[in-house]
Amino acid sequence: MRRIEFHNRVRELKEIMKILDVEPSLITFVYGPINSGKTTLVSHLIEGLPEEYVVFYINLRGRFISDYRDFIKVLFKIEREKNYKEVLKTISEISAETLKFSGIPVAESVMNALFKEKSYEDVFEFLEEYFTTIAKNKRPVLIIDELQVVGDLKIDGLLMYKLFNFFIRLTKELHLCHIFAVSSDSLFIENVYSEAMLDGRCRYLLVDDFDQETAAALLEGHGFTDDETAVAWEYCGGKPVCLVEMIYADNREQIAKDMLKTRITQLKDLLDYLDYTKPRITIGEDEYAVEKEDVIGIIGRFADVKCINDEGLNRPAKYFLIKDNLLFLDPAQGTIKPQSRLNLLALREVLRR
Repeated sequence: MRRIEFHNRVRELKEIMKILDVEPSLITFVYGPINSGKTTLVSHLIEGLPEEYVVFYINLRGRFISDYRDFIKVLFKIEREKNYKEVLKTISEISAETLKFSGIPVAESVMNALFKEKSYEDVFEFLEEYFTTIAKNKRPVLIIDELQVVGDLKIDGLLMYKLFNFFIRLTKELHLCHIFAVSSDSLFIENVYSEAMLDGRCRYLLVDDFDQETAAALLEGHGFTDDETAVAWEYCGGKPVCLVEMIYADNREQIAKDMLKTRITQLKDLLDYLDYTKPRITIGEDEYAVEKEDVIGIIGRFADVKCINDEGLNRPAKYFLIKDNLLFLDPAQGTIKPQSRLNLLALREVLRR
């Protein structure tokens, strides 16, 4: 089975290793457009970390979390027939190859106790003790992918606020554990970015699509001619998932044209949908109707540019386009751009008709 190798990301990896090389002090948000390679980057990072690090990676993608029990199930991984001390002893002694966990290992008795208490405070108190014990011999790293999944979850109040307060305690106050939160949801990142409680307590690492030089190097390694590379950049830009699809294709130019045709059809259908209904977008505590003319007003700004300023846009229409993964908001830069080169070309093609 063919597999595309991990490519480049030297800058991002160096930045993360600089973070890991000092004591934990800030929460790190890893964000970027959809399918830009954030999870792939994190996976590659985990595999290459020295044995002094113990990594707990929790991916919330596709996980249904509606209450306290679901939250516990996602966080922890049962180590059956072991007690709490045995679990921690095992983590401190095992080899580097196994110091990577898809969940936080706990004894079954501990899991049962946490279920019984039904309080997030018990979970956080347990985790603080857990990471304190590990930090005596190793460097714990907690990575939560697709964190926005629990953005609206309420457990004795809004969980996200309590979760971030706990993360702040682990990093800025106790310097116990490195925390990385990964997300493609730019509205979620915007909300986090604007939260006063996180001012001076977090940093943001953008994982964007490849630049032209990086994309060309990837394609050259897979036998692309100069003409094929030019076609790939014209249609896909530096979107990794799109470039991989072209690498696997027999007729590379045709698959690029087909992908664009699909995007155009999807966009036309979206605009047609707005002729018949007005979606509702929640902003704060209120709901607002999305008007088609406001949507067209925003996408019309991309007729001649690749990126626009976030200021002054109709907010319901903007949120609608971002939630529909047509546009990507970078709150750190205050800019908006299409999620991909294909989306940009589709927008321009529909605008011309």
